[in-house]
Amino acid sequence: MRILALAVLVIFTFSTPVLAAAEIGQPFPVEISLKDHNGEVQTLETLRGDKGTVLVFVRSADWCPYCQVQLLDLRTDGAPITEAGYNIVSVSYDDPTLLKKFKDKYKFQYPMLSDEGSVVIKALGILNEDYAKDHFAYGVPNPTVYILGHDASVQAILAEEGYRKRPQVDVILETIKGLE
Repeated sequence: MRILALAVLVIFTFSTPVLAAAEIGQPFPVEISLKDHNGEVQTLETLRGDKGTVLVFVRSADWCPYCQVQLLDLRTDGAPITEAGYNIVSVSYDDPTLLKKFKDKYKFQYPMLSDEGSVVIKALGILNEDYAKDHFAYGVPNPTVYILGHDASVQAILAEEGYRKRPQVDVILETIKGLE
């Protein structure tokens, strides 16, 4: 009986996701190895710009109108961010085929990553817990923008209350300029 209890404790301990909240000045706490819109695996190393990466976590490029507007704003106004040396990358729970559909339809020029199963979203502690596991929106993040340096250290975290309001492109750019 004691061995069974120990086995259950070990399984529970190692199967429980560990939250890895990001902290300013620290390395990004989660390894990113996610499929992009083409189904190819990408990492922070393959995605970073000369100065770093802007990771934009959105609920869904497929069905969330607020996310779509945010992504289209990045498409239209994001050039100064990339000119500053930061690559823009979106992350959602969407399947890569849905991301490709959005990317092609709107000529979105930045990489889009699929966090199927919301592994990274959960590990960062940004999972929106308003949805039950059987709800279609289960797995969406609370919209958050992480600005990472070239070494993948967290330089800034931008988030708003709720899902309707998002950090605007000009706020992201001002934050980047403030880091220099």
